[in-house]
Amino acid sequence: MITGCRHIGWLLVLWLGMVNPVRAQLAHSLRLELASNPNEEEAFDVTPLAERGVLVTIRTGAFYDNTPAHFRFQKYNTDLKLIWQTEFKQDSRYRPIQSFHNDRYQYQLFREPDTDHFQFMRLNLDDGTTETFEGNLIEPFDIRHFKVLGNQAYVGGYHHNRPLVMSFSFFDRSTKVLPSLYVNHMEINSLEVDESRQEVHVLVHTLRRGCQFSVRTFSYEGKLLRTLTFDDAQNSLISGKLLPVDEHESLLVGNYSTDCTPYSQGIYVTRIRHNAPGRTDVAESAGEDIQYIEFSQLKNFFNYLKPRRQQKMLARMLKKKEEGKDVKFRYRLLVHDLKPTPEGLTLVAEVYYPQYSGASLNGGVLRPTSRYVEGFRYTHAFICGFDKQGKLLWDNCLPIKELTSPDLLEMVQVSQQGDHMVLAYPNEGEINTEVIQGSKVLKEVANYKLQTNSEQDKVTFSAQDNLSAWYDRHFLACGFQKIAAERNLTNQREVFYINKLTYDPQSATDNSTESASQKTSGSGR
Repeated sequence: MITGCRHIGWLLVLWLGMVNPVRAQLAHSLRLELASNPNEEEAFDVTPLAERGVLVTIRTGAFYDNTPAHFRFQKYNTDLKLIWQTEFKQDSRYRPIQSFHNDRYQYQLFREPDTDHFQFMRLNLDDGTTETFEGNLIEPFDIRHFKVLGNQAYVGGYHHNRPLVMSFSFFDRSTKVLPSLYVNHMEINSLEVDESRQEVHVLVHTLRRGCQFSVRTFSYEGKLLRTLTFDDAQNSLISGKLLPVDEHESLLVGNYSTDCTPYSQGIYVTRIRHNAPGRTDVAESAGEDIQYIEFSQLKNFFNYLKPRRQQKMLARMLKKKEEGKDVKFRYRLLVHDLKPTPEGLTLVAEVYYPQYSGASLNGGVLRPTSRYVEGFRYTHAFICGFDKQGKLLWDNCLPIKELTSPDLLEMVQVSQQGDHMVLAYPNEGEINTEVIQGSKVLKEVANYKLQTNSEQDKVTFSAQDNLSAWYDRHFLACGFQKIAAERNLTNQREVFYINKLTYDPQSATDNSTESASQKTSGSGR
């Protein structure tokens, strides 16, 4: 889902146009514009639905006052032609909290402030029909996670600073608290649903008791099946993502630290064997089979740096290792969901650091003076391929230049094209792309400027740019722009745009090179 696009405006479809694609890494295919008027606040969410099209959600109301939330849902096909649209006006008692979607439905979670009353809205993605389900969860409840499996919603968050996950049945409106999670000093890392096994995984960690990390698996009905605890792990696991590789095993991949902090030293991978049918293990120890991969072991991790700075860093690391000293890294990672491949899986992670509202120079080092984070700066992304046994096959790097975001969002998108991968991210009305094949770079970072439907248009302002891999060779880009005719720059229109972009596989050079030796673009920190 492409989220976070909020603006002031009135919804109106201006036009839908097509131009002939040009020979380039990305080609403009289609563009949809929704005009905005600075008299009404709106939020736009774009949810790609693969070959089934795209869902656009436009919300008004219930941002800062007691006005009821109003939703307009519009589904388009892959040619960005409108299939259906429907509206949902929420009771003024409720406030929108979170959304979730799967192949069949889009869900919206609402709550009545200062009560335990909740409402779930289910939108059928085939025909636009809606249903609502009301029930009681708990109060107070600081909600952070929301997933749906079958006819059960799972809502995770904190109650009196303790983690809590509750299930809600759409069938009989009953609620249940999932056991063994309401513990002091523990945090929910992620909440995942496994449709193939009809299981729910809650990944938790604590900064006390040796930074314990565990995976707690529940049945569809909320029964605890097993607790996989990494007490014996050599390092402190920070996060984890699960991906089933067959009927009996899954791979757990994430990042780790050496000192019980949020700063990553590298990534890890381990295999998880599922219970035999009918068997319940409420406590299992793990950690012996974890494979740790320090960042310095990745061939291309530091290719985001300029060549001279990269050489200096590698030289310092080599010297420390020769002296028998440990190399310490202080990277923060945003780890994406794992992507299955014929060989195993692909891991994508973005490296970032928070930017603070105030800072001061102390000994030549920029240090924050307050704990208010005003945004996030991305430096690069790295991508790794693993086989089904968890063996690292290759790695690569995408430099990210001067990209900041007020929210920590997944900016880098990946499209698999045979044995090629297209890596792309948006920035100020442009799309930056790189084409790789395993550890090789087929085409280094290139910039593509988003087009309008007329050569007479000039984009004077672009904000909240987002990108998503859509289907096959296509991407979706969206955001807000101010556009004026080149002959009359004072008369501007404000639009929310959706551009369909198509990757041209013939544009990737056949002269592939090893990225470790050929990478020249990128920015240092």
